[in-house]
Amino acid sequence: MQELLKRIVIDPQVMAGKPVIRGTRITVDLVLELLAAGMSPEEISQDYRISIEDIRAVLLYAARGSHLDFPGLRSSGRSF
Repeated sequence: MQELLKRIVIDPQVMAGKPVIRGTRITVDLVLELLAAGMSPEEISQDYRISIEDIRAVLLYAARGSHLDFPGLRSSGRSF
């Protein structure tokens, strides 16, 4: 799993420091939004010329960060 996370990098000089897929300007949040909108990993891979492993890395990165407290959200026990 750690190998997957090496595919995600943060560089203040690239995309204003947003997490991106290494060697690209494709942000983690873009890939997550595309998945949420219903695109398949295969479609994203083809359209953005990234690998399925890159998409898996995005999901793992998001899962690892999902425990963080975000401003404006409260832990109420409710599902969204």
